[in-house]
Amino acid sequence: MSPDLPPPPAREFAPSGRAGEEMVYAVAGPTAYARLNRPHALNALTRAMVEDLLEQLATWEADPRVQSVVLDGAGDRAFCAGGDVVAIRAFLEQGDLGQAVDFWAREYALDLRLATFPKPVTALMTGYVMGGGLGLSAHVGDRRVAPSAVLAMPETAIGMFPDVGITRLFARAPGELGTYAALTGARFGPEDAVDLGLADVVTPGAAPAATLAPMRAWIDECFVGDDAAEIVGRLAQHAHPHARACARELRERSPLAVCATLERVRRAAREPDLAATLAIDTVLARGLMAAGDFAEGVRAKLVDKDGTPRWRHDRLEDVMPNEVDALFA
Repeated sequence: MSPDLPPPPAREFAPSGRAGEEMVYAVAGPTAYARLNRPHALNALTRAMVEDLLEQLATWEADPRVQSVVLDGAGDRAFCAGGDVVAIRAFLEQGDLGQAVDFWAREYALDLRLATFPKPVTALMTGYVMGGGLGLSAHVGDRRVAPSAVLAMPETAIGMFPDVGITRLFARAPGELGTYAALTGARFGPEDAVDLGLADVVTPGAAPAATLAPMRAWIDECFVGDDAAEIVGRLAQHAHPHARACARELRERSPLAVCATLERVRRAAREPDLAATLAIDTVLARGLMAAGDFAEGVRAKLVDKDGTPRWRHDRLEDVMPNEVDALFA
């Protein structure tokens, strides 16, 4: 715990009674603590957790004794590794696109609630911070990342795009670092998180050196423009071996998701606020889930774990611009 925050009361975290033990809470003086409590699942978000935290925030907003909120994750392995995408895929397998979209919409509502909460919110990012975990943490006012944290938005590997409003931050990152992080889903460390605008400070301890900034020359050179196939072509022909390796990695991602993600980053640069970004994220989430690559990507990576997704398109070059535009309609 950071020295300028009062520690949560020992052994006094308790569930609200609404979501079982998946969310637990405590109060120490004027500071309220919310803890994601699924350490066995890397604190992945369920619908029940989202709804429970939304209700708890409403209670704390109305309580004058609560002056600030701290959000963290149980255990030392993860703050939050993302949303429960296997459960969302199950809705799609049942033909219930509405339920799947509603999960994302409610998660995005929680992200916006935390970002606009009228009392200061601190996020303590430890261990894995990925996908929905960044949605909970990257938009609040006080973002503290542990030296051992591992962060990523790996959605293109499962046929999705970096959602939860993160493209708003990626679009404003130095050079094309945000575009690189969005399209590749590469993992990065705490110093990189600060460089990308996803965190404010690295908490005390020995943190790995930044890995993205030293690669910025070839990233900025290759990731410009609005054509994903051209980006991969530049990477494949680049003299730097990391660039050529990046080209091979992007060829393994969902072609439709990569193209949609590039367009999402470019559009996010022009959006007025987080609410607008999250509204468009909801539309694009519906489009990509209806297109089929999300369910297939989750199957290949997390359900059957065969590592051989059968994407809708064979190559980036096969994705037509009108197909991408339709996803945003």
